[in-house]
Amino acid sequence: MASGRSRGSRSRRVSLPGVAELLRPPAPSPAIESKRQASGRESHSQKITVYMSGAELIDLERARLALRSYGICVDRGRIVREAIMVLLADLDARGETSLLAERLRETT
Repeated sequence: MASGRSRGSRSRRVSLPGVAELLRPPAPSPAIESKRQASGRESHSQKITVYMSGAELIDLERARLALRSYGICVDRGRIVREAIMVLLADLDARGETSLLAERLRETT
């Protein structure tokens, strides 16, 4: 085959952000106040794998669609990174009474 792709292989087309997303200033958040900020759309050198239930994945997708309806078009990874930074900022600020500590205390 002249194209170099084997028969039956899938295209590896990457979804790129729109101009509005690239030029939009970041929204203020509690993470900024505590000097914590989630990384945006960039190449990341570190990786983790997170397993989610089907219901959790649907909730994440619903959040993505809700944000989109507010004019905030981001991918699920960006939502997860931002959520982590917000929770860590709250943990830094409130310690034992933080939302993360309280929720984890309830489940362990």
